[in-house]
Amino acid sequence: MGAVELVLVRHGESLGNVAAAAVEGTDVEAIEVASRDVDVTLSDRGYEQARALGARLADLPPDRLPHAVWSSPYRRAFDTAATALYVAGIDITIRVDERLRDRELGILDRLTARGVEARFPEEAARRRQLGRFYHRPPGGESWIDLGLRLRTLLADIDRVEDGRRVLLFCHDAVVLMARYVCEGLSEAHVLDIAHKSPVDNASVTRLLRPGGEGWWTLDGYNDVSHLETGRSSGPQ
Repeated sequence: MGAVELVLVRHGESLGNVAAAAVEGTDVEAIEVASRDVDVTLSDRGYEQARALGARLADLPPDRLPHAVWSSPYRRAFDTAATALYVAGIDITIRVDERLRDRELGILDRLTARGVEARFPEEAARRRQLGRFYHRPPGGESWIDLGLRLRTLLADIDRVEDGRRVLLFCHDAVVLMARYVCEGLSEAHVLDIAHKSPVDNASVTRLLRPGGEGWWTLDGYNDVSHLETGRSSGPQ
């Protein structure tokens, strides 16, 4: 047996997200962020999103409240978790696990698409050849590498959180690859989801498995209705 519910939350908007958005569509080759990726903080909007998520959690009925909370060690994820739990009045110790961290990009870290082409043209060509799913940048991870560490994480969650509802604070690639592993999706399916419905900041994705074993069932993906954007996506 194992966990019966997984709720995956992408962190709120970070200063890194803001910096990336500012150079999108320009000729800039690198995203300027002052700190290490692990130390990148939430923006003011990100904290607002975390508080809105906390209000959503506070409105949950008792049979929907999480029994346990796990978080990526990255500050933007942990601060989203801590802020949301504080607003919700949920007194649960956050368990930090490095396997929930963002996908590592190695030598391509902080480079825009233009920057990769300009500085590492051979690596850009290799990425095109191998595809987004299997390409591993030097010093970094492929999507498959991320899936492998998530498989070990999910096995530990099943062992530790038997019969429990678990809330996970993480990153966009982690949400997508958790779906890949838990639902048994194909490479083409998960890449199609990533292309058509990228994981939003502070969004909620819910997976259910009442019996505590076997495949998981999607019960809502990329839900940001608590942010009053008018968006709430169903299964894809």
